[in-house]
Amino acid sequence: MSPTLAMAAALGVLLGLGLWTLVALLPRIGADRLTERIAPYVLDVSSEARELRARRGGEPGSLIAELLAPFLQRMGSGVTALLGGDATVERRLRQSGSAITVAAFRARQLLWAAGGAALGILAALVLARSAAVSPPVMVVLAVAAAASGLLLPEQLLARRARARLRRIADELPTVLEFLSLALAAGETVRDALRRVARIGSGDLAAELGHVMTDVEVGVPLTDALQRCASTLELPALSRVVEQLVTALDRGSPLVEVLRAQAQDSRDDAKRQLIESAGRKEVAMLVPLVFLILPVTVVFALFPATLVLELGF
Repeated sequence: MSPTLAMAAALGVLLGLGLWTLVALLPRIGADRLTERIAPYVLDVSSEARELRARRGGEPGSLIAELLAPFLQRMGSGVTALLGGDATVERRLRQSGSAITVAAFRARQLLWAAGGAALGILAALVLARSAAVSPPVMVVLAVAAAASGLLLPEQLLARRARARLRRIADELPTVLEFLSLALAAGETVRDALRRVARIGSGDLAAELGHVMTDVEVGVPLTDALQRCASTLELPALSRVVEQLVTALDRGSPLVEVLRAQAQDSRDDAKRQLIESAGRKEVAMLVPLVFLILPVTVVFALFPATLVLELGF
């Protein structure tokens, strides 16, 4: 098969998929299933209904996704066996605040891998037209592109999870001080947490909102806080929750506990900032030694060298 014919076949497949997607959006074909119409009315008694309602509209949102769902599930199981269990991905999804499920994330990984493979094949075809490229090189290029597409979503997810945990750690002292002020004003712990979740705009306030949602449906406050800390796995938040649960169980004064935890969180942030500055001090020497210093030496020696050359 010539490169032109292969490109024409690939474009024809893409055109067919696009037309099929448009046909799937028609009301009679793309209508919601009976389970999707009933799910909003049985959310309180069915976990499957809650999972179905939490799923985004586009996953699956067309006839193509419905037909490919069993194949994607088997491929997702293969990706799980290749890259490890789903526990790490589930934890990172929870830490990043994402609402998608592990299965949806695995399906997204497969789509990224397919896109990477398509780009690799396209690049190999372009290289084959411009230069003499052996078939093994083309295969290696396509496999490398597919592997990059498979691993990139997980790396991006880990990066988002770390960034969100840093934001929660930065917001923790402010939230603790606000809670201590609310408790000192006479509010209960539940009312103070509800106030922070209602008027707060950060990631920690959103997590406290999830905690209060669990409390409203009957989960004990201590259990909801411990569940939040165990899913996020943030050491500073875990220490705060442990101290708060201990104070609630023993009846200790919470205001002083929260103030002490806020001060400890600020001291921990300062220590981490100093450690980060110490680690980056060596990296800051790289532009100084390899860029600024050579340029300075050149500017210092070039005039003298030019004068010597002109003099002789």
